[in-house]
Formats: sequence, C-alpha cells, structure tokens
Amino acid sequence: MMNFASGMALGDASSLWSLIPKTPQPAVALKLESRGGVLGLPASPMTCSIEAEKPPNRTTELQPSIEQPDGNSVWRSNKDIAPLARPLSVSSKSAYPDNNKKVRISFKGLPGSHSEDAALAAYPNCESVPCNEFEDAFKAVELWIADKAVLPIENSSGGSIHRNYDLLLRHRLHIVGEVQITTNLCLLALPGVRAEQLKRVLSHPQALSLSDNALNRLGVVRENVDDTAGAAQYVALNNLRDAGVVAGARAADLYGLNILAEGIQDDLGNVTRYLVLAREPIIPRTDRPYRTSIVFTLDEGPGVLFKVLALFALRDINLTKIESRPQRNCPLRVVDDSNMGTAKYFDYLFYIDFEASMAEPRAQLVLGHLQEHATFLRVLGCYPVDIAR
Repeated sequence: MMNFASGMALGDASSLWSLIPKTPQPAVALKLESRGGVLGLPASPMTCSIEAEKPPNRTTELQPSIEQPDGNSVWRSNKDIAPLARPLSVSSKSAYPDNNKKVRISFKGLPGSHSEDAALAAYPNCESVPCNEFEDAFKAVELWIADKAVLPIENSSGGSIHRNYDLLLRHRLHIVGEVQITTNLCLLALPGVRAEQLKRVLSHPQALSLSDNALNRLGVVRENVDDTAGAAQYVALNNLRDAGVVAGARAADLYGLNILAEGIQDDLGNVTRYLVLAREPIIPRTDRPYRTSIVFTLDEGPGVLFKVLALFALRDINLTKIESRPQRNCPLRVVDDSNMGTAKYFDYLFYIDFEASMAEPRAQLVLGHLQEHATFLRVLGCYPVDIAR
C-alpha cells in the first residue's frame, strides 16, 4: 500500500507533493503601466502588469516605494530593505490563516470587482493587488508582490473559465483553497439618473449575459468591457448620464453610483467558484471535507478514460468536475488507423476535481493506480471545500 509520503511525491518533480528543494524560478521584471484596463482609461495606481524576463541580482527583493506626488506607485529593488512576508509553507495548518494578518491578494480587475469580493470573503482584512490580466495575478504571487491569488474557475451558468485552466498548468502555483460566491448583480447609474433614461449598459460580457432578461426589458444597447468595476469607474469618471452599469454593490460605493435595482441576474442562485493560489501547498488533513484537483494525459486506446474513472468509483470517491482541454504544445496525435493509413486526433489534458483528502489512503491508492495509465500526472492542489455564501 502506498504511504502518505509516497503519495505526496506523485507526478513530476514539480508536482504539489514534491519535497525536493526547488530551483528558483527566473525572475520576471515588474512594470506598472499607466494604460487602463478599461476603455483606455488610466489604470488604477494599484493595477499592475508584468512582463519581460531579465534575472535581477538574487540578493535583491522587489519593494514598493513611497507613493509619488502624481499618485503613481513606483517599484524599486533594495537589498537593504527587509524581505517581503514569507509565503504559505507546507507546515501551515489551514488554507485560511489568521484573518488579522494583512495578506496581499492579487486578482484580475479593479477594486470593487467580483474577484475582489471573493478575496475579501476568504481574507476579510486582506490588502488587494488588482492586476490587468489573469496571468499578471499569477506572476504577482510568483514574484512575491502578492501572497496569494484569487481567480474565478467556473460559474454555475456560464461554465468554466478555460483561460485559467490553461494558466494553472503553465504556472507552478498550488491551489490552497476555494471560495464560492452567490452572484448579486446590480444595475448602477449616476445619482439622479432613472432606469428609463438609460440608453446603454456597460459591463463584462458574462455579467451582461447573466442579466439578459432584465436588460431586454430595459431595451438598452449593451457594451462589453473587461471588468464590471472598470465599467463603473468609466461611467463615473466621464459623467455618462445615459449609461448604466451591471456590477456588484461594492462598485457603487467605490465609484459614487446609485443602485437602481439589485439581483437582476436571470438565475438568482447563480454561483461563481474561485480558487485561492499560493507559492507552496498546504498539508491536507481529514478533519473536514477536502477537494483534490489533478491534471493528467492518457495514451490513446479504447476504454482508457473509462478505466481511469472507474478507479474513483471503486473507492467511493465522488468526482465533482471533469474538464478536458487540448494540449497546446502538442494538440494533434497521429495514430495508425488500420487499413486507412494514419489518422490525427486531438491530444487532451484532463482536469479532475474529486472529494477526498490526500491524507486518506483511498486517495493515495487512486493516484497510484492512475499513474499506471497516465503519461503525465500533476496534483494541482488539495484544499478545504467551501460552501456557497
């Protein structure tokens, strides 16, 4: 029988459970831009994008400088300054440590976005680090600019956010928690503006889609932007009295808008699931329900996926999510097709979430047998299950 230590070493050397000291990742230069994430507006002073690869001196740490007179933050490196807060380590006992500690959380969007709401639900006293793109949120954690990242992974109506599935595999962060938030979409406008005066409504495409019935009754033109909070900021800064916004209630408070209607989404029980990512994994326990997320590939053959799924059923492990994505580096597989010569098939990655802790022998056994069928296997994280709030 596989023991816990061997179960922790499943997958490649960079998997969740590897205890081998990791080679430091090449540093990536950080650049704070003045470009806006929404409709060309100047970015929020906190919003960052990360690009370019140029290894700095290993003795230096990236540190935020004092805010400049023009309101823009400038990042500098100074080896004499104390290092940033230590990352979540494998000795940590919980995905959500003491909420009195100021934890820096990166997310895509501006303050007031639903992703920031999810971060505040997990860490009420956190310091938010808004980013222009999903990948910037990953890199902010890798660079120690943030302690953790919170990113949406699926919505009960809109389905999976495929971009973030791809980024989970591209980056080496570990899932250490999840947050499930019941969506509450509001119709916002400038003070004194009534709903019947609106000619257009701005928001993220998914927010507009989720509130389809309410917007149809208004008969307004819909305009897509990158972020719900960014739409609220744009309407407020430009004093657009003919434009409304679909966003959360916090966006109204932050940008000085009025709430014309609450709960305008078609499905009042709509839930978005967010993942909490960190540089290091947590050690799972058995004192509460845990979820484990894995990704793997399989050899071509009849019934191979069925055999893999049967491994979970035989041990009474419930699968909560199955997602397949074509491999981007090797999307096609050439297979000999008997009398017809060769055939080309998509080569898939399979993402699976299952309800079991890696501290349980049954989970260790399943992954041990899965490794016999998989050409690649990586544990993305084992973390406490969250209940929608």
